[in-house]
Amino acid sequence: MGFIQTILLAAAWTQIPRSAPPAPPAKLAASVTRVFGRNARVDTLRVDSSAVLRVTRGDSLLGFALVGNVIGKEQPITFLVAIDPSDHLKDVDILVYREPHGGEVAYEPWRKQFRGKTAADSLRAGKEIRNISGATISVRSVTAGVRAQLARLTTWHRQGKIR
Repeated sequence: MGFIQTILLAAAWTQIPRSAPPAPPAKLAASVTRVFGRNARVDTLRVDSSAVLRVTRGDSLLGFALVGNVIGKEQPITFLVAIDPSDHLKDVDILVYREPHGGEVAYEPWRKQFRGKTAADSLRAGKEIRNISGATISVRSVTAGVRAQLARLTTWHRQGKIR
């Protein structure tokens, strides 16, 4: 599957609720610190209608992050996707999980399987990304959302829209 087809497929599978509440600022700040380390500086870049976080320390670019929302079974799941300067996925963080079940997608053992992946990787739930019993909908939704956000960040970075 080509890069453009991957982007289109990811976008088609991802339901992004426009009315979902934003991530709490303290939670977002803690997530950026956890992923990029202490003393990381964050600037916001506007690309299309999205706010991309550019993360630096001194003169060094550490990477970029993008907050997204997907629908779980019934409620929005707010998550962060972070990439390094070479467009490899640095980490995924669940910022707000609103469903009564399936919150295991926020756990480290499940999230860590995304690390190092790129937009060229297929990232399919039940294949490259492990399913979680009782959280199948959340796994599929978050995986599709990560795939879509990773594709967006990679495309924008390659096009020079974020640097």
